[in-house]
Amino acid sequence: MMRLNTFEKFNRKFSMSIEWVGLAALLLMMLITTIDIIGAKMFRVPIFGVLDAMMILQLVGMSFSVASALVLGRHVQVEFFVMMLPKRIQAAVDCIINLLGFVLFVLIVWRLGVYAHGLQIDGEVSSTARIPLYPFVYGAAFACIPVCLIYATTFVKAVPKVFKNGS
Repeated sequence: MMRLNTFEKFNRKFSMSIEWVGLAALLLMMLITTIDIIGAKMFRVPIFGVLDAMMILQLVGMSFSVASALVLGRHVQVEFFVMMLPKRIQAAVDCIINLLGFVLFVLIVWRLGVYAHGLQIDGEVSSTARIPLYPFVYGAAFACIPVCLIYATTFVKAVPKVFKNGS
């Protein structure tokens, strides 16, 4: 259990550190939007490729902050029915949900990797600014790995609660 706690601390620190990439993407989106509006309205010179940049920055912002949102409990959870169940059943539901979350994010990481590889092979670029898309999709896949680890850790910690004596 000590190793699990150490791993959980590492994963928490790692999730919080990659959240800064998502925050930087969000701030860059705000900056680019502000400069583009000022440039387009006041000087009649909009920034080239703003829509492409927004698309890519949204992907980076969301994917790099999902792990920290999960660690901090900021995800939406509907618990009103589960709270009325006995503790062991609550623990079993928790195990099932964490296992399903783990499987879902493993599939997401895998499919994003496959998709990014396809984009790389095909040389796919954004429509206006011609920015290669595959590095950002690889980044999104990388950013989802801590989510898998969080779900796995939470699952492993929840299993003993199902089999604990008493209800």
